[in-house]
Amino acid sequence: GRKLSSGAQRETSTMRMITIAAVAALAMTAAACQKPAEKAADATAASNEAAAAASSAETAATQAQDASASAMSSGSAAATDAAGEAAQNAGAAAEKAGDLAKKAGDKAESATDAAKH
Repeated sequence: GRKLSSGAQRETSTMRMITIAAVAALAMTAAACQKPAEKAADATAASNEAAAAASSAETAATQAQDASASAMSSGSAAATDAAGEAAQNAGAAAEKAGDLAKKAGDKAESATDAAKH
């Protein structure tokens, strides 16, 4: 169970970096041209949503790690089941964060394109 948790945490760091990159792209876009301000605002909202999802994924990964440690120390079937469920939740949260980060990236790209015209 522990491997899964650290994987989800590693993915969370990636999400955060993607989100930061998207926000940086937006800042440059907004500075370049005010016309696509609406698209930039849209992309900023998507970045914020991705950041929130990354934070949720990190929380889920921490919970999975705790549940896994608890299962190892107690050895009970219930604790093992709880650890498995927590790991699944962490995986789903990381996947959602990834999807949202990709959407934020797409919107930042769209805002950048709009600034060029």
